[in-house]
Amino acid sequence: MGVRVPPPVVRAVPRAIDTPTLVRSTILPFFPAGRSWIMALQSGAMLRPLAVMMSREIRTIGPEATLTEVARVMQTTRVGALLVQERGAYVGVVSETDLVRKAMALGLDPTQTTVPAIMSSPVITIEIDRSAHEASDLMAEKGIRHLAVTQDGTVVGIISVRDLLRYFKNWGTL
Repeated sequence: MGVRVPPPVVRAVPRAIDTPTLVRSTILPFFPAGRSWIMALQSGAMLRPLAVMMSREIRTIGPEATLTEVARVMQTTRVGALLVQERGAYVGVVSETDLVRKAMALGLDPTQTTVPAIMSSPVITIEIDRSAHEASDLMAEKGIRHLAVTQDGTVVGIISVRDLLRYFKNWGTL
């Protein structure tokens, strides 16, 4: 009995395709709003400094606040995250995602649970002269949707995924 050799496996080599073509052919048919994102990439909007797209209103809440109060402040101020401020320092961030993934999913009582139970800490920051591309990379790396924007070590604003998307959506009309 001889050793049986299996026939060679022949695989098709995929054709090289550039990213814009891939996005255009696979994503855009389902998400027409994605065209703004492609335009932003191609036109240099991703290199714009955060100063032109961030929110300069810094909404804060104290660590003693309940989750019900957090939700109420977010709803009335129409923001997705609040910086947690204690004795003049920013000690964390509490976001809509924290409310859903941590508080609601764990069944925490929002009238009794306070901010430190679900806040993210420390506050992740980025300098004001950095680009939208750098901000989106940092958000992806850290798995977050909000960054505190600093200038010379002082928080001067907030940038969110929503801010980036809004800016890129309107890029063609600016």
